[in-house]
Amino acid sequence: MRKYYMFFKLRFATGVQYRSVTFAALTTQLIWGLMECLLYKVVAEAYGDALPMDYKAIVTYIWLKEALLGLFNTWNADNDIFGMIMNGDVAYELCRPFSVYSMWFSRNVGARMSETLLRCVPVLLCACLMPEPYRMSLPVSGVAFVWFLLTALLGIGITVAFCTLVYMLCFFTISPKGWKMVFTGAVDFLSGNIIPLPFFPVSVLAVVNLLPFAYMQNVPFRIYCGDMAGNEILIAVRGQVIWLVLLVGIGQLLWKKVENKIVVQGG
Repeated sequence: MRKYYMFFKLRFATGVQYRSVTFAALTTQLIWGLMECLLYKVVAEAYGDALPMDYKAIVTYIWLKEALLGLFNTWNADNDIFGMIMNGDVAYELCRPFSVYSMWFSRNVGARMSETLLRCVPVLLCACLMPEPYRMSLPVSGVAFVWFLLTALLGIGITVAFCTLVYMLCFFTISPKGWKMVFTGAVDFLSGNIIPLPFFPVSVLAVVNLLPFAYMQNVPFRIYCGDMAGNEILIAVRGQVIWLVLLVGIGQLLWKKVENKIVVQGG
């Protein structure tokens, strides 16, 4: 485990060096978050109690999404890994005495942690200082906050496992662009990154809840703002554990297949 921790630490240290890029992204996230709050305020005024989520919960959900964007997005994948797959440098990874899958998994986690560390505190601070009704709320209870932390960790694991699975799929195509475009759009929409999942029609939501995307950011954010409670939390945690095990298992099996058949520059 120590060697994979070192890859995590190295990627984390690299990520925290890009402070100017982080500042620019931070400004964008604050403006975008406020725009979303304004949009949903108009919707709340028009529909009132007919909304599937309380407006205060929606505002908190939005600010959590902006603060933790680096943890749960799938469009910001590790382009270095895609580059290694395309130019053949993955051969150097094969020479190292450890699991390539585990190394890429730990690198991805480290990159996400570093990106989020630089952004989340300023975003959360600004969100808590916003005037009403655009101010972020505290967790509904201490128990909800503990569940939020647990489900957030599981959600990160599912997100990274899914991204690592996409890396493996890229070995079977000429270019990773197709996989990236298809999965980025699908995950953004089906994970609640564009619209919170409670806004989906019931029939569509029943299908979405069978997919891994609903167990990424959707679960911890809704627990934090009080939109998910009781047995619903236990069912969601069970789904997270199942999907995490499945995605990691499928990814490792796929890597074994790739490892045995990979061809680098005709070799």
